[in-house]
Amino acid sequence: MSSGIYLVRDDGRLVEMVEQSYGSEALLEELLELYPNLLNGERVDREALDEWLVIIRQDGGGFEDSRTDLWASNRIFLDRDAVPTLVEIDCSVDPQIRQGTVGHLLTAAASVSLNWPVESILTQFEANCREVDRDPEQVFEAFLGHDQDEERFWQQVKTNLQAGRIRLVLVSDQVSDELSRMIEFLNEQMDPAELVAIEIKQYAGQGEDDGLKTLVPRAIGRTAEANKKKSATNLERRRWDEKSFFQEMELRQTENEVEVARALYDWCCDRRSLEVHWRTGDTYGGFVAVYEGNRGVSHELFKIGIDGGFEIMSQHYANWDPFDSRDEWDLLRSQFSEVGLALPENREVGRSPNFSLSTLKDPTAFNKVLEVFDWVIGRVQEYYR
Repeated sequence: MSSGIYLVRDDGRLVEMVEQSYGSEALLEELLELYPNLLNGERVDREALDEWLVIIRQDGGGFEDSRTDLWASNRIFLDRDAVPTLVEIDCSVDPQIRQGTVGHLLTAAASVSLNWPVESILTQFEANCREVDRDPEQVFEAFLGHDQDEERFWQQVKTNLQAGRIRLVLVSDQVSDELSRMIEFLNEQMDPAELVAIEIKQYAGQGEDDGLKTLVPRAIGRTAEANKKKSATNLERRRWDEKSFFQEMELRQTENEVEVARALYDWCCDRRSLEVHWRTGDTYGGFVAVYEGNRGVSHELFKIGIDGGFEIMSQHYANWDPFDSRDEWDLLRSQFSEVGLALPENREVGRSPNFSLSTLKDPTAFNKVLEVFDWVIGRVQEYYR
């Protein structure tokens, strides 16, 4: 029976690809070692060189502690969202053995927050780099890019671990209908953890085309119902208030950034003319300092994001009286420029500047910025007298 998989050679000849067994798990392990992007299932990004950060490689051993049985797995990865991903490879023809593999993955998930300290993950990542004779900084740069904050990434790993946001992946050459139903059912019940299977079938050419090979990955478990449940829960979890925001900030950001955010929050609470409005969003959510004018008109002064960002809401300033005039806008830009915060020259089309909270860790710089906001409030109040 035809496989339905064909390749078109450079000479225009159509080559039918025939499904071929791996023969052993070792071959599938080798392919995953060379092409970790296969873990994406059907969503392989051809332009991305490194979509997975390898923590433990094939035969790389487990974390250096007494729980070696827990890490008797093929690989541990991190994805670009800093989600820890435990991968088991199983090509056994015995369905009970494969179900046992799923059980082992669930056992790891049950004790993840206790047995996966982020410090150990970082240590294992560096050890893995040494094993393949690569510089950890260069590996990380290839993974996320040269302009990314490595410390912030590892903080996000810690946050995900504490929240139980992990991914469990069973990789196999063939996933039966029974196993598919079990994985889909379990994944629909799990949150925020994810359980999926990646079936990777191998197809090869025949005869003179024997050297040709095609890999066809398929993700199992990400049903519409599972995605719906996880998305709905994420929306609930991303509604911030003072307590949840600062608890999360302490996990994600540096101590200096948390102190600056707290000081800005307290400054808002101490002023009668200001209110704090909470936003939603796991990446960009946070709180906004809102000035409530005497005539019932509100204006957003700045926003503090859960990502450690400090945003000047310049698009709102541009519509305020008196800053909607050219002269007043230039005066406003001059005030912010003196403390190192640049507003766009064109108030109508410019983007809101977004800075890191770490730029305000110096008390002198912090106080000068607050003086500018006090000046803004005073200027608006003077205009409406």
